[in-house]
Amino acid sequence: MEAPLIISRLTEDILAAILDRVTDESDRKSFRMVCKAFHRVDSLQRTSLRVLRLEFLVSLLRKYPRIEVLDLSVCPRIDDGTVAVLLNGGGGGWTRRLRRLVLSRSVGLRWTGLGMLVGSCPCLEAVDVSYCCEFGDREAAALSCARGLRDLRMDKCLNVTDVGLAKIAVGCEKLERLSVKWCLEITDLGIELLSKKCRGLKHLDISYLKVSSESLRSISSMQKLEVLAMVGCHIVDDDGLGFLGSGCPSLQVIDVSRCGNVSSSGLISVIQGHKGLLELNAGHYFFELSTCVLQRLKDLKNLETIRVDGARVSDSGFQVIKTNCRCLVEVGLSKCKGITDTGIMQLVSGCPNLRILNLTCCDALTDMAISAIADSCSNLLCLKLESCNLLTERSLACLGSRCFLLQDLDLTDCSGVNDRGLNHLSKCSELLCLKLGLCTNISDKGLFYIGLNCTKIGELDIYRCMGIGDDGLAALSRGCRKLKKLNLSYCIEVTDRGIESLSHLEELSDLEMRGLLNITGTGLTALAFGCKRLAELDLKHCVNISDSGFWALAYFSRNLRQINLGNCGISDVGLCMLMGNLTRLQDAKLANLKKVSVNGIELALRVSCIRLKKVKLHTSLGLYLSPEILETLHARGCKIRWD
Repeated sequence: MEAPLIISRLTEDILAAILDRVTDESDRKSFRMVCKAFHRVDSLQRTSLRVLRLEFLVSLLRKYPRIEVLDLSVCPRIDDGTVAVLLNGGGGGWTRRLRRLVLSRSVGLRWTGLGMLVGSCPCLEAVDVSYCCEFGDREAAALSCARGLRDLRMDKCLNVTDVGLAKIAVGCEKLERLSVKWCLEITDLGIELLSKKCRGLKHLDISYLKVSSESLRSISSMQKLEVLAMVGCHIVDDDGLGFLGSGCPSLQVIDVSRCGNVSSSGLISVIQGHKGLLELNAGHYFFELSTCVLQRLKDLKNLETIRVDGARVSDSGFQVIKTNCRCLVEVGLSKCKGITDTGIMQLVSGCPNLRILNLTCCDALTDMAISAIADSCSNLLCLKLESCNLLTERSLACLGSRCFLLQDLDLTDCSGVNDRGLNHLSKCSELLCLKLGLCTNISDKGLFYIGLNCTKIGELDIYRCMGIGDDGLAALSRGCRKLKKLNLSYCIEVTDRGIESLSHLEELSDLEMRGLLNITGTGLTALAFGCKRLAELDLKHCVNISDSGFWALAYFSRNLRQINLGNCGISDVGLCMLMGNLTRLQDAKLANLKKVSVNGIELALRVSCIRLKKVKLHTSLGLYLSPEILETLHARGCKIRWD
């Protein structure tokens, strides 16, 4: 009886101050469930809202009047009619405060609804309409009415042309960040007008656009530009990089990876003109990182990040980097040729501040290199060693004894990893992400060590680790209670007992369990009942799961947004029940369902077509499904992938 009396004496100001210090969403949910007073404070304090179910949106907007950030990217469907309902029924308070609006993948929305929404939000500063593939110039014109817009992301708005970009450039002169990646209809003309009108632009992403060096001539006039990403701009050549080298005085970050028509001389031009550069990404186009480029790095005294993935780098090159780039925090050497123990030892001895190091597919490295990394980089946070097959348990012993801050480690396809190595590695108690896929020499014993000491892990990949079974999953579920993402596909020893252990992981949201032939409806039922937060589930080739398991999934896993049922044993009844009940489902892979008839597939699509954004079907179904259902799916913006 004393606790309620104490709580009742806390003012709303004190409760609000307490809530400000609660950052985890699950903890905030627990806070608002304590009592009505706590719930009221949460309602008044909440400034961001991510909506999962569209039918609750109006009531939520009334409930939380101080919303400044509204994320509708995971709603099954939002269209012009929905916007009209929101503006009429949600109360006007939320529109006056809204600063950031996320509409990514809102395939049903068009210029009318977008215009109404933007026009009702006078304080709007940031909008994300990325992957709204049908968006064109009319939608761009609607966005241009947001005069105070500072941040706009419109990646893969495939129908936006120079005309639409011109509308935005003229209407949104306060823009500071703009991403038009994959907007393939935008040309040099649009970029030129953007450069003239949006003089305050600081961040620009034109990746994969069919622009030429003339666009870089225009961009070079931007005095405040700090970040330029131009990945995969294959028409741009060294002349374009030369324009950048003599312009953009504020440039700090440049990404010219996958630009196949530029050479070392173009990169040298950029380096010479921007000695204050902090980040350089030049991966996947150099066959060899030339001596000339490396020598120029001595001018970049403040360089913090360099990625040269796919390049050929010699030991002498690392000597240059070691001598001149002592501020490096991140180095990307994925798939580089010529990487040796000697080179890595030179690199890390001169870069003690390294936090992120990517050595993916540097397959000549041995334990000597990892020992040097552990000795020199005690503050390392992320290390990627995929397919480094010469490493043994000695490498993990070095990391476990010296890199206590390590959070992200990728050991995929490292055949030398074994249980003893995981025992050493488990001393890295700050690990958040660990990838052990294709490490065939680990067993339940290794997972026991991880579960015992690495209790903060949120992501684990044990794909095709054949020696792992039920006991390993039990140890994992006892120790790693914060696990959110797990891949145990083709761990063929796992049975229903192991899956039942996973049902205790209440935060699990992403689970891949392909090819688990020993899993039945019993295991899936336990999983569905215990893991209410499951959002992505891959059951491909789980042929022995009966409809009872899918019925449980339909009733308990209401948060599922993506599911793969390829080659499963589900029947017509089970599929229709599943597709009809999963009201948040957006992506369904339904290829090769041998127990499901054409009529079953069609009925399942009918009951879920209003929500689906993607569906995967066997090619042969294109001949048998009615034209009506295919047209309905297309009209609602659902993309059909034929397998």
